[in-house]
Amino acid sequence: MEFTLGVEEEYQVIDPKSRELTSHDQQIVTEASKIIEDQVKAEMHQAVVEVGTNICKDIDDAREQVTHLRKTISEVAESLGFKIAAAGTHPFSEWQKQLITPNPRYDEIINELQDTARSNLIFGLHVHVGVDDKSMAIHLVNSIRYFLPHFYALSTNSPFWEGRNTGFKSFRSKIFDKFPRTGIPSVFNTYAEYEHYLDILTKTGCIDNPKKIWWDVRIHPFFPTIEVRICDVPLTIQETVCITAIIQATVAKLYKLRVQNLNFMNYHSALINENKWRAARYGVDGKMIDFGKEEEVSTRYLIRELLDFVDDVVDDLGSRHEIEKIEDILKKGTGADRQLEVHHKTNNLVDVVDYLTAQTIEGI
Repeated sequence: MEFTLGVEEEYQVIDPKSRELTSHDQQIVTEASKIIEDQVKAEMHQAVVEVGTNICKDIDDAREQVTHLRKTISEVAESLGFKIAAAGTHPFSEWQKQLITPNPRYDEIINELQDTARSNLIFGLHVHVGVDDKSMAIHLVNSIRYFLPHFYALSTNSPFWEGRNTGFKSFRSKIFDKFPRTGIPSVFNTYAEYEHYLDILTKTGCIDNPKKIWWDVRIHPFFPTIEVRICDVPLTIQETVCITAIIQATVAKLYKLRVQNLNFMNYHSALINENKWRAARYGVDGKMIDFGKEEEVSTRYLIRELLDFVDDVVDDLGSRHEIEKIEDILKKGTGADRQLEVHHKTNNLVDVVDYLTAQTIEGI
């Protein structure tokens, strides 16, 4: 198994004068597609641009592609009079003022979900890891659920919402929770059981295709991948790459255990949700539950424990040099911590936006 990668990031389109989110009327998509073709696309809100890598053979390839995409979008945006920012929410823009992209699919979602969709002004990171055996993929999805709060804590990058400090390190998931079929999925014992679930939803008009399953991790409906969707879009390229690396390594380790006929214990979604809530509230600064010990443990300790857990697969993946940089997040804090630090110093959310736009293109 090669555990190829795919990385999708959603960026904010910023007016350089007001620092508000702004519609780019798909100009960025039109111009950027001349360079990166179908790796850029519009999203439901006109203030969002989404990019996605091609299939990456390893983490170095992922770094190169993510860097190229951020560089291309930022340069195109600048040429059109915009900036881009990578954060899970905008510090002060209001969703009520944002334009929706004209598109029959988006019209249908708005018609069904109403204000839950209109207010879904959030920006995420989706990481795909190649697993082409569906039976193996459903097992790996079941097992990786336990680690989703760990990944989420590392990515937290949305402390502000509509001009307020929410008190959360990631408020993005609180906004997305209003959607149906989100959050930590249940365990499916077989892929056939999962297919039966999809069939029931399709037959009864709940969904018209499996892309409307918006869980924090899912088997992708069209690609031979496991897709981890829980993360805020990280502030820097470095954070995106090292979080991608730890997700890939966790999939590889769980696969290794499975082929050795060893199972990682599956925990109830209700328990994992307790850790997800703590990750959203405190990021890496809080405590999560060690379900084996049945006690609270420092989140930083649990993440370092995860690094030990995957240590025997990272050299085969060629990702040790990137995974080691997780330690920088644990020491310096996440994007949310750094946004809050800027706000604490200046008491000005415009300064926070300026910090976001600068950090988004750091290292390019």
